[in-house]
Amino acid sequence: MNFSHLDSAGNPNMVDVSEKQATKRTAKAQAIVILGDDILKHLINNDIQTKKGSVFQTAILAGIMGAKKTGELIPLCHSLGLENCHINIEVNPQNEVVIHCTAIITAKTGVEMEALTGASIAALTIYDMCKAFSHDITIKEIRLLEKKGGKSDFLKI
Repeated sequence: MNFSHLDSAGNPNMVDVSEKQATKRTAKAQAIVILGDDILKHLINNDIQTKKGSVFQTAILAGIMGAKKTGELIPLCHSLGLENCHINIEVNPQNEVVIHCTAIITAKTGVEMEALTGASIAALTIYDMCKAFSHDITIKEIRLLEKKGGKSDFLKI
């Protein structure tokens, strides 16, 4: 199997997308954060307030900023000008903080890494803002849920 990020000599290589057609591409990723009871007792109206401010609102902003900088963070990612990035944060019935990040662009390459980065940075921001309450925090899952556009679509069931 040939890896697209290696050249014929086996060296790291950015994928050449110059001959591809620009199409609308979307990706949705998820991260799940488990907060201990010492933190969850501060949950009011689906958010946690700290001396640093609103945890979930700050995480949304950080996640969007992270998604926009994906090409700077991951060495072989193309730098993309996202057309839209949306982050939603909810606490599910199991008291897990569920983060969804959806990234959209019309381009020659997909936005999976942007969606995954946005969800990851939002999760890390929740960790950072809540660690003063307790370090009983686990980021248990970061995964791609859906990808549309380009060569193939993907849907995690």
